[in-house]
Amino acid sequence: MSEFLYEPSEYVPFRDKKVIEKCRSIKKERLADHPNPNFRIHIVRDCEVEWIWVTDIFRRIYRAAEKNEKLVMILPNPVPSYRNVARLINACGINCRQVYAFAMDEYADQNGNIAPEDWPFGLVRAMLDNFYYRIDEKLRPPRDNLVGFTNENLKDYDRMLEDLGHADICYSGPGWTGHLAFVEPDAPEFDVPLEEWKKMGSRIVTLSPYSLAQNSLHGSFGKSGDLSAVPPKAATIGPAQVINAKARIDTHALSVHGTTTAWQRMISRLVLHGPITPKIPESILQTLDADVYVSETIAQDIVPDWEKGY
Repeated sequence: MSEFLYEPSEYVPFRDKKVIEKCRSIKKERLADHPNPNFRIHIVRDCEVEWIWVTDIFRRIYRAAEKNEKLVMILPNPVPSYRNVARLINACGINCRQVYAFAMDEYADQNGNIAPEDWPFGLVRAMLDNFYYRIDEKLRPPRDNLVGFTNENLKDYDRMLEDLGHADICYSGPGWTGHLAFVEPDAPEFDVPLEEWKKMGSRIVTLSPYSLAQNSLHGSFGKSGDLSAVPPKAATIGPAQVINAKARIDTHALSVHGTTTAWQRMISRLVLHGPITPKIPESILQTLDADVYVSETIAQDIVPDWEKGY
């Protein structure tokens, strides 16, 4: 059989072939092994992932109410699972008056103007609709406790978190590029050495073409690959806000409508076992105290499937 060697495309953010091959070859049974004992990787059934996430949020809200303490959360893309958190809060009558929730990102236009709160496709709009307004009015926190990026608060976003003592919990999940929130590996706004990068805070960032492709498959944009529908920039928290959080939960469980086709399978391995580098932004979690939940679909070995073909 002839050998055909080639370099990864120049458009691929991380291109170290030896590392890529090493991570690509990691089998499911070894995926949870990691030298950092505080970086806990759990492989769970696909059907469990959502409820692990939902119950963790609810548990933290419940305990904060029980102790009459504030809870500060950084929350990701508002999937419909937030509705189940609201259902549990309402069913149990949990007082959320001291809950503070910060959106980790929001879309922006080509000039860096952040999408308004009432834009139908905005991340904050979805968080309000799927979470905040579904909590009974007598239980929900003051509206100002749910914070999303705006043109007016961008420069103060990090300070608002700091004034509350930083986040108690940051929830996340890797994008196709390994982005953390919208901290992109190929964005000029984050193109600095690692130690400087770790100190960077919230800002407007240019979205990677791969993030445009990923998000064009979201239901909000018609799940049709419409690249032009996704805004070109976003406001995002920085690595510093994740590092400063008191706890972190990362979820790797995205596939194409419940099939075994998943763009996340390879980037998950690079995030969990690749080098610590801004070229794989979520790799910073390997150095921190974090729980990572990987679905069995994403943990599957990476092998050709000739029945699927091209």
